[in-house]
Amino acid sequence: MKLLRKDYTDFWSLKTIRENREGRVNMGRLVKQKKLASVLIMLLFTAVILAGCGGGEQEGSSSGREKIIRISEANVPNIDPGVGSDYASSIALANIYDTLVFPDHNGDVKPWVATEWEISSDGLTWTFKLRKGVKFHNGDELTADDVVFSMKRMLTMGEGFAYLFTEVVDDVKALDDYTVQFKLKKPFGPFLQTLVRLYILNKDQVVANLADGPYGEMGDYGKAWLINNDAGSGPYMVKELKKQEYLYAVKFEDYWGGWDKDAPEAFKIIGTTSPSTIRTLMTRRELEITDQWQTKEALEALDKIEGVDINAAFTGTILNIMLNTKKAPTDDVHFRRALTYLFDYDTAVNNLFPGCKKTVGPISESLPGCSKDLKPFDQNLQKAKEELAKSKYAGSLDKYPVELAWIAEVPDEEKIALMLQSNAQELGIKVDVVKVPWLSFVDQIAKPESTPNASLVFVSPHYGEAGSILETRYHSKSTGTWEQCEWLQNKEIDALIEDALGTIDFEERLAKYDVIQKKIVDLAPTIWAFDQAEKRAYQADYIVWPAAERIKKGEPVTPVMGYMYYFHDFKVYPDKVPH
Repeated sequence: MKLLRKDYTDFWSLKTIRENREGRVNMGRLVKQKKLASVLIMLLFTAVILAGCGGGEQEGSSSGREKIIRISEANVPNIDPGVGSDYASSIALANIYDTLVFPDHNGDVKPWVATEWEISSDGLTWTFKLRKGVKFHNGDELTADDVVFSMKRMLTMGEGFAYLFTEVVDDVKALDDYTVQFKLKKPFGPFLQTLVRLYILNKDQVVANLADGPYGEMGDYGKAWLINNDAGSGPYMVKELKKQEYLYAVKFEDYWGGWDKDAPEAFKIIGTTSPSTIRTLMTRRELEITDQWQTKEALEALDKIEGVDINAAFTGTILNIMLNTKKAPTDDVHFRRALTYLFDYDTAVNNLFPGCKKTVGPISESLPGCSKDLKPFDQNLQKAKEELAKSKYAGSLDKYPVELAWIAEVPDEEKIALMLQSNAQELGIKVDVVKVPWLSFVDQIAKPESTPNASLVFVSPHYGEAGSILETRYHSKSTGTWEQCEWLQNKEIDALIEDALGTIDFEERLAKYDVIQKKIVDLAPTIWAFDQAEKRAYQADYIVWPAAERIKKGEPVTPVMGYMYYFHDFKVYPDKVPH
């Protein structure tokens, strides 16, 4: 779950109207000619509206519409590759920056900036040959030094996706301009898959924009500059970023991957999930793809708009009700098990989130490594009563209410929270439902004592394997982050995860993932509410979304967060926009 956004109405329409009114007053004062002022303002108003809608004249488009993909997200992305890691940021980074390898829809990775690689027999040395002629957005050529710089920056800063590498990468060096070598501290089976999160920065450009900071001679490592600028080589480059409003990026003509004539010339990530705003923008054809947080009712309304389809994809995302194992009463395993048995899974997937499916545990069935032995969860009130009777809180439930937090920016989560509250009442458990804005929630869960007893959070995989979820969700190093509000801190689980990730053989690694999942299920740190069908409305009449086309054919799509929205491969047909 990744989001931050105030509940905006139709921002640019209100903004331009307001500016128009102010302009009219000022114009009247200056020239004192109402008729002339009115004409000028009407012309200005029309121009601004056209600009806001992406209506500027574009070469090759007889309709005059810009070839753009506009997508709503719950927040405006953080475009610093060493910091951003949420959903919106993952979409932006995949389009602005290049990586050594790229996640394929079949669950594997394919050559990208790296054209080939070799692995030592002990699994500790990885050597990559780089593609020649890859240009950064400022025209510099991408070399091995840039890859080295990008990895060392991430390791030093320790933010964003750094957790994938901090305990794995021992050293990285450039053997020549087009050869880079990684030395690992220990064998790490999914190392190749994790490299889809090593976004390559232009070293010289970042170093030229250092400010004072805590990283020695590197100052702030370019963090202040990278808030609003990019140093990438991806298909799009940042044109404008307005915090709490949008990111706008335009086509990089010299992109090494080339361009299809119908490819988007720009993309825009708009930070809002307001159903009324989304519906208005979709109706006006000012938004091509919605966020995944629209309510069931909102999606039904969107589906009625001419030319709009609903895409539903299983990409490894699960709605977790995370139970704080360090805070009464959810510190008791029997109490937690009681909660997992009383939750009404059928109502969740059939009525509240139709199209989703019941989970078998912490790993989505769409991810390699999901246990084949675990069965989907079902409500069982008798077992819930039996477990509650074993709990140390059985005789004093009135003294230990359960605080349940749902995220304000995802309205449908309230339905799940209220259902759990109702389910719990049947066993005499009091549940206090609390609505929390995302940023407040992130601050709140930094310590176990301030973390709610239960927290509703969607979590997606960072790379295409079960180890991604097991590490970020249940290893002790992720406690205090939004991805693990359970505060599990179980040394046995930590050791098992580390051992599995250190296993080079793929099938052997998957077998170890299976054991870990069964142990986690037994500890009941989470109510796995459902395996999410990520639903987004999109303008099917005039855009071609490759992942959506695959889903229509029953083909798999990449589970790696953000990469279903690699806009370079989309197509936009402005002449087909309904009027």
